[in-house]
Amino acid sequence: MSSSREFVEYVKEQLSTRPDVIIRPMMGEYLVYWGGRLGGDICDNRLLVKPVPAALELLPKAAMEPPYPGAKSMVLVENLEDRAFLRRLMEAMEPELPLPKKRKPKKKAVQ
Repeated sequence: MSSSREFVEYVKEQLSTRPDVIIRPMMGEYLVYWGGRLGGDICDNRLLVKPVPAALELLPKAAMEPPYPGAKSMVLVENLEDRAFLRRLMEAMEPELPLPKKRKPKKKAVQ
């Protein structure tokens, strides 16, 4: 089951305390970026974040669930109503998230 448009819009609104949040569709679900870094997924109407130390510390009792079968488990964020907490979570996680890899320029085709 994929996430509903309404749930994605709700999460986007709750995370909007940071202007740099980007939610991108990917293979039927969504990836969540902030600070230019991939921090979480929206899958099956759930917000999941990467299990970096800051997330585990701020959500010590949170369930660990895979976004889809066969994937590594991520931290389930259930308290989506608390916008201040979500901002604190994103800010704490950001330095622990990897920067995106630089893409190599595409080679031009020989004509």
